[in-house]
Amino acid sequence: MNGRDPGAGRRVAAPPDRGAARGRPSPRLRPPGLSGAVPGPHTEAELGALIGLLTRSLSRAGAGTGAIAVGHGRDAPSRAAADAFVTAWQARGGDVLTRTDWPEEAASWLRPAGRLTAQSPDAWVLAGAPLGIAQLVRRLAHSTAWDPARTFGFASLDLPGLLELAGADAVDGLRCVRGDGTAWIARRDGIIALPGPHTTSPHPG
Repeated sequence: MNGRDPGAGRRVAAPPDRGAARGRPSPRLRPPGLSGAVPGPHTEAELGALIGLLTRSLSRAGAGTGAIAVGHGRDAPSRAAADAFVTAWQARGGDVLTRTDWPEEAASWLRPAGRLTAQSPDAWVLAGAPLGIAQLVRRLAHSTAWDPARTFGFASLDLPGLLELAGADAVDGLRCVRGDGTAWIARRDGIIALPGPHTTSPHPG
């Protein structure tokens, strides 16, 4: 693996639940009536944009093709998006360190959060419905050394909805693509369109 982003820094792995150890409340969302909707299928433009965005970010950080952790919801479209990314990334010579999934409802989301961060990847790629993603990233932010600024999502994350559910602090810097190949970044004061084009062929050769 090549060098990592000096700006991101290398952080020591957190204890199993540093928030709980400090007496902070659980990050689990408990608003009444929330339910996760199954996302639609990803598009080729979306996959190409995600790969292009991730590739350029890793290149600027001096990380080459990088080593990626992939996470996804358990619904069929999210699994298919993760499958497509892993296939395309490995075809480009990229390394996938781990792949894990999560339910829309769980006691704490600590187990998938731990799996996604255990090997200190260069970046994370996520696919899933906003509610499950929101639960996961709140746990990641609360209990691990995860960095949203090194995280890239499929359109299924629904960035405006995720920002509202998870909270701005939990997702500041997280980048997502949309089905048309445009890309957006979450900031504390809202979402900002990233200048394009972002799309690259997900099928090299």
